[in-house]
Amino acid sequence: MNTQPTVFAQIMSFLPLDEFRKCVRRYQGDYRVRRFSCLDQFFCLAFAQLTYRESLRDIVSCLQTMRTRLYHMGIRGRISRNNLANANEARDWRIYADFAQVLIAEARRLYRDEDIGLELQNTVYAFDSTTINVCLSLFPWAQFQKRQGAIKLHTLLDLRGSIPSFIQMTDGLTHDVRILDDLPIEPASFYILDRGYLDFSRLYTLHEHRAFFVIRSKSNIRSRRLYSRPVDKTTDLISDQTIALTGLKSQIDYPEHLRRVRFYDRENNHRLTFLTNNFLQPALTIAQLYKLRWQVELFFRWIKQNLRIKSFYGTSENAVRTQIWVAMTVYALVAIIKKRLTLELPLYNFLQILSVTAFEKVPLNQLLTNLDDQEPTDHDPNQLVLFNL
Repeated sequence: MNTQPTVFAQIMSFLPLDEFRKCVRRYQGDYRVRRFSCLDQFFCLAFAQLTYRESLRDIVSCLQTMRTRLYHMGIRGRISRNNLANANEARDWRIYADFAQVLIAEARRLYRDEDIGLELQNTVYAFDSTTINVCLSLFPWAQFQKRQGAIKLHTLLDLRGSIPSFIQMTDGLTHDVRILDDLPIEPASFYILDRGYLDFSRLYTLHEHRAFFVIRSKSNIRSRRLYSRPVDKTTDLISDQTIALTGLKSQIDYPEHLRRVRFYDRENNHRLTFLTNNFLQPALTIAQLYKLRWQVELFFRWIKQNLRIKSFYGTSENAVRTQIWVAMTVYALVAIIKKRLTLELPLYNFLQILSVTAFEKVPLNQLLTNLDDQEPTDHDPNQLVLFNL
């Protein structure tokens, strides 16, 4: 008799379930629930993320074919489309948001010493948003355009490990710059921003909290040069200057001096101008920091390709938020497992293996042995890879 737990159960064993139960109690998630608990709901949605299930019917059909193994996978409740749909509608999404933050904190701790390619001890964040288009008639709360709905995911990405440390979901009409008011600000950390976030009053708030920012400037910024530093133009630096803003509103919003670094992007034949409040790091480091902002774009493209966040299992705001936070939990969980097992396997390959072996009773280490250098036969050379250490 094979008493080895299934691969899915082994993956779920890395979860701090005591913390999950605290989150459930915090929002009374299991109040008057008898047959289908919040943990059952979470396991079903996590299974859907790991095995690429496309709908509630798909999830339920797949699980019911393996009903004899569900108990050992941790699922105690009765699996039905109605139970899962009702749970997605009724259970508070904040249960899964809080639990995701527990795993995100653990993942960030494990990846805090990751090399980002710069001799920099500070924490470096990249902040941006991505838009997920939805049908306005099915998601009337997700306002965007007259005939189209959309959901925005505003994400602050810790570049050491590509771990999302802050996520906020809004409708498509919410302007990105408004979310800067909700960002957790850590002193001495770098925040890398695109020029769409150029709001001097909000940037001054970062400065007052002793955090650093690097942001791409706009061409219509009115300023006065105060001082120029010498630069090594062989590194494609053009200039390194101290400036004061001279616009009527901007000089009130940001009364301090700023540093302006101009850089020639030889690869794309572009001249880029960056603004920062950091006067200590070399000018080339400032330019290289902004280049790291591309990692948040890679993160968005990767999760859209490999997690189920573009098609939803419910149409209510609560169901959508629940699904997105479970997806982020799975992302953080797989990152944690990869680090704890010291796997060199790319995350894409890891998820592909899990998707076809969830019900197998094979030790996880054995399953992943001698696969580190193998590519799947259907691997797309353009597929994005994260955690490829």
